[in-house]
Amino acid sequence: MNNSTGNFTTPQTSTNTTSHALGLVDNLEICVHSINFLFGLPTHSYVLWLIVTRTASGVASEFFILNLSVCELGFCLDSLVLVLSMWFPSLVKFELFLIGFSMAGRPLFQCLMCVERYLAVVHPVTFLKYKPLRYRVICCTVVWILTLGSCLLCMFFLASQSRYIHTWLSSVQLILVLSVQLFCLVAVLRALKQSGPGEKTREKEEENHMKRRAFHIILITTMTTVIMYVPNIMTGFFEVLTRDSTSTVWFTGSTCFVLAGFVQPFLHLHRAGKLSCLCSS
Repeated sequence: MNNSTGNFTTPQTSTNTTSHALGLVDNLEICVHSINFLFGLPTHSYVLWLIVTRTASGVASEFFILNLSVCELGFCLDSLVLVLSMWFPSLVKFELFLIGFSMAGRPLFQCLMCVERYLAVVHPVTFLKYKPLRYRVICCTVVWILTLGSCLLCMFFLASQSRYIHTWLSSVQLILVLSVQLFCLVAVLRALKQSGPGEKTREKEEENHMKRRAFHIILITTMTTVIMYVPNIMTGFFEVLTRDSTSTVWFTGSTCFVLAGFVQPFLHLHRAGKLSCLCSS
């Protein structure tokens, strides 16, 4: 298979994939995306079920995670279609369309989660002002519109020579998203350090616990984003400079991208007490 899509920016330009044997990297790529579909689909579906079956307040507080899980289901479907497109080239266009879920949806929803925690800790008054569900719905609607636009751009441009411009723009976009998350992380860390010694009242302990929890969430999300996107960003710029978009070049970034996507749902399941082995420890 030549020039396969293993992630959000890799162009899928392979044609007539059944005319030659798949190489080692291609077989490994099939394994990685099969794992993403077989394990990611039930995991994200379970997270969705947990959020939806809660009370209305629970859905409101976890609204960004709910939308992220829906986006991740789209990426699981992308993994399935990617594997099938190796033998059925007619699915290539649909697979290119689905790349937009991981290219725009995943980083933007993760960024919204970090910004929400940042406002809750550093600007609590502003956070309370925009806490109602309708503001979260507006933000998610904008992200879904951008995601749909990204899907269309991927479908029409990644299979042409314009894919290099698209790859460059996608890498710049991820650098900006990562910068926002790092800013939120540092700001929350500074807020934690500025907490005065004072008297350890119950209210102060609860406030510090909330800040530490927000910091841990942003830290995990940011580190996951670094592992998930930095290899792809570096590979994206390498592809633009060398015009080399083979599956061998993208395999490392693709593997990091897929495996790091399991961190957020397992973190949510751990907080919900659904991972007995981790909760007992």
